[in-house]
Amino acid sequence: MDKTVFTDEEPLSTEFCMLDYECAYLPDKSVRMHYKYIDRASKRYNTALIQRGWRRFGCYYFHPICNGCNECKSLRIDAKRFKLTKSQKKSIKRNVNTEIIIQKPTITQAHIDLYNKYHNFKHKKDNWSHRNISPREYKENFVEGAYEFGKEVLYLRDGKIIGVDLLDILDDGISSIYFYYDPDYSRLSLGVYSLIYQIELAKVLELRWIYLGYWVDGCKAFAYKSNFKPQEILDGFPKLNEGTDWKLVN
Repeated sequence: MDKTVFTDEEPLSTEFCMLDYECAYLPDKSVRMHYKYIDRASKRYNTALIQRGWRRFGCYYFHPICNGCNECKSLRIDAKRFKLTKSQKKSIKRNVNTEIIIQKPTITQAHIDLYNKYHNFKHKKDNWSHRNISPREYKENFVEGAYEFGKEVLYLRDGKIIGVDLLDILDDGISSIYFYYDPDYSRLSLGVYSLIYQIELAKVLELRWIYLGYWVDGCKAFAYKSNFKPQEILDGFPKLNEGTDWKLVN
């Protein structure tokens, strides 16, 4: 158990929860989220929250507080000990001609068009709920709140953006926020490749962990996460004045 606690002064925040809505991961379940809106989060504070199972979209930090359900477990990859599988090595070969750019999160029409194209594809393929995102919504979710730690990784072919990976550089690792790609390039396995790139970036920066969001047993959308090992899992959402108890997944 990590007994490290957050002792700095917390930034001003507004806390609230949403009304229950249909769960995207488990049938016949509903979701309730607890939120913190933080106008100016430090890298250290962001790290402390992510270590305790929170996620970030824009200036909003959140984690589930679902009534009668505790299936969402926080998951992280040990980048230091990670070893590539044969299929992951093939993904690297497929992307030998893919250009990569790391920069502050931005918003262009190309971002909006690609995001909507990807979600329309997932709606048809996997029955995801979908409506086109507006530039205002995209800015609130993926550009605002990044400060000095938020980055976007652009994947390009022939000068065209074919994938966008949003992430935070933490004190002890990288937090995966969101990834979307052009379905016309599905053969490149960009989702796998982007996560491999995060792991390699963490090694270069001498950071140990890739915080991968939540794991839900039996959820098809999360199946790919089990292919990246070794992993640790966190049950629950400790308070900032409590340590964390991440456990190795067998």
